Amino acid sequence: MSIAQPPTPNGENGMGGTFAAGTVIIETFLRHMPASPGVYRMLNRAGDALYVGKAKNLKKRVAAYVRADRLPLRLQRMVAETASMEVVTTHTEVEALLLESNLIKRLAPRYNILLKDDKSFPYILITGDHPWPQIVKHRGARNRKGEYFGPFASAGAVNQTLSHLQRAFLLRSCSDSVFASRSRPCLLYQIKRCSAPCVERIGREAYDELVGQARAFLSGQSQSIQHDLAHRMELASEAMAYEEAAVYRDRIRALARVQAHQDINPLEVDEADVVALHQAGGQACLQVFFFRAGCNFGNRSFFPAQTQDQSAEDILAAFLGQFYEDKQPPREILLSHPLPPEDAALLAEAMSVKAGRKVTLSAPKRGDRRKMIEHAYDNAREALGRRMAESSAQRKLLDGLAEKFGLDHPPVRIEVYDNSHFQGSNAVGAMIVAGPEGFLKGEYRKFNIRSTELKPGDDYGMMREVLTRRFRRAQKEDPDRERGVWPDLVLIDGGPGQLKVASEVFAELGVEEVELVSIAKGPDRDAGRERFHRPGHATFSMPPNDPVLYFLQRLRDEAHRFAIGSHRTRRAKAIGASPLDEIAGIGARRKKALLHHFGSARGVSEAGLADLETVDGISRTMAKKIYDHFHPGG
Repeated sequence: MSIAQPPTPNGENGMGGTFAAGTVIIETFLRHMPASPGVYRMLNRAGDALYVGKAKNLKKRVAAYVRADRLPLRLQRMVAETASMEVVTTHTEVEALLLESNLIKRLAPRYNILLKDDKSFPYILITGDHPWPQIVKHRGARNRKGEYFGPFASAGAVNQTLSHLQRAFLLRSCSDSVFASRSRPCLLYQIKRCSAPCVERIGREAYDELVGQARAFLSGQSQSIQHDLAHRMELASEAMAYEEAAVYRDRIRALARVQAHQDINPLEVDEADVVALHQAGGQACLQVFFFRAGCNFGNRSFFPAQTQDQSAEDILAAFLGQFYEDKQPPREILLSHPLPPEDAALLAEAMSVKAGRKVTLSAPKRGDRRKMIEHAYDNAREALGRRMAESSAQRKLLDGLAEKFGLDHPPVRIEVYDNSHFQGSNAVGAMIVAGPEGFLKGEYRKFNIRSTELKPGDDYGMMREVLTRRFRRAQKEDPDRERGVWPDLVLIDGGPGQLKVASEVFAELGVEEVELVSIAKGPDRDAGRERFHRPGHATFSMPPNDPVLYFLQRLRDEAHRFAIGSHRTRRAKAIGASPLDEIAGIGARRKKALLHHFGSARGVSEAGLADLETVDGISRTMAKKIYDHFHPGG
């Protein structure tokens, strides 16, 4: 692997550069460009990635960028902004594809088709780190020992499926600590959603059999499991063991419900993702349906950016590369549009390498699989229609906002700030962001108040700290305002006092061309009678039925919700903190052993050295470290 970075001619080229200047820079790099597979990056003068691409032959692919007549306007602008390049060679084109997907997702270059997916997918986990496995919902890094089944499109889809699976297989869902402390069955046992292994209402062998059945069902062997349960129900009925037969009947019904809520009947499809694309008005929507173990695990809509002048094939290829960059591909991916054979073969090979087994891509023209694609396509069309309607309404609100406040243009990025605390403790500042596409939750930020000089409940001081930290960082990371992280409008939840503080911060930092407005509740704090304050402008209010007022109320309320949620999270963490957490080498297991032995952290702090050494897992050295922590100099 190598990186080529020859010096750029004639100084820097960046925003405002010409296409000719950009081609000169690219031609300079072409002199040293290898004719091998790899990934190239176009960089602007700030060093930010403008575009990331892969190639089977780097020299041949990059040479295409110097021909203006063969480039769309979007890429011509990209070439004009190019100030430098980086090239990484790889052994194969498959490696180049995998690296390209990783870099696009990590760097989010402005001229690439970008998948905006800020949510992780939930899974069902059957744990493997306890003698009595539990079945639970899991989201995030898959680092816990066990078997993962999914992905599911939403937490709701997981919860619904888990509810039925608990009735079908009676596996525990409680945490290990709750399991260890039970002395009698919980409510789930009473309502026939758990077999109560915690109090040995079921033997190990019988419980392991239930675990095996659950694994088999989630692995696609649903028919054999249902047939087996039906056979056992018949045998119990023939033996006049009607209560046992009723248990099998209820389990069969639960399994049937898992498969009954399908929007699409998967028929012979066991493990597949159905990906359908719809384009309209320069926008695109991709609808993905997830099928695992012959069941529909739900669907999700995606709206990639930078798709205005892109073909359906290019959008699908870019989406698949980025979507499966951090996910396990299924055995089969069904597409609404066929990809060029070379692209389809490359993607299938890359996904097969990632999955460790064969992955196929196809665009069926007829049969049941085609019906599944058509259903997904209908969902994509409807989702894009709803989004365009919402975007249109949002644009009208932003136009109205600009008119109300006398702005030069509708704001593209609005930042709203609020604080939350409880009698001055665990103070948190919050920033939410909104724009033409609605709330941008991936841009939200919380600020734990650090200053030790503030008086408890000093809202002005907290606002000063939050705004100072936010805009100092913006000045440091994006001084030229090229990355789109500077707001057009800042809304402060508060009255003239908060506005004065914000104005002072802007003056001290030299922040200009950012409109500043505070929104204060009206008399008696009634919603609908808000007063708006702007530096150098008279205070005013809006009619209670004004759509722009309602929009501003939504922005303020969202900031308030986020601030309170952040404060509660910090407060709960503080309440759950222990002095033992401050001692190096005390992990969860030792902490648990100490608390069980002495009853509390205070009991640990008062224990003698000899007493500490009697605790399981606490060596003489560790006991001395704990004792010295609570008795410094003793």
